[in-house]
Amino acid sequence: MASRTRTRFWDPSGHRYGIPTYPRKKVPPHLRTLRQLAAEGLRPGGQGPQAQVLWCSRLPGPPRVRATYLYDVRFALPKRSRRTRTTPPKVNTSRRTCSECLTDVGYVLPRHLGVCLDCAEEAAA
Repeated sequence: MASRTRTRFWDPSGHRYGIPTYPRKKVPPHLRTLRQLAAEGLRPGGQGPQAQVLWCSRLPGPPRVRATYLYDVRFALPKRSRRTRTTPPKVNTSRRTCSECLTDVGYVLPRHLGVCLDCAEEAAA
């Protein structure tokens, strides 16, 4: 029965399933799942799924086919670091500098005031 399942899900050309399909443990070495890419410090980088792996579920209930998508490691890009996802400190310096007292107050100025809280209190009094 195992060989029948392997041949059922063997479609490297993609004619039967519309995308290249492989059984488990018969995947070409250049294809990875999302978890495998993440473990290597990579991300798909905008590419769509290049292939899929199909297998029969062993969960209780009616038998069903499960799938996972594969991505080409040759087109994968490095993961974005936490630094590139956050705003660099130099960008925020203009938003933290008060236009009246010209000091860096250490927090982003409220837009509705346009000045630091100390200058806003002095102007209100």
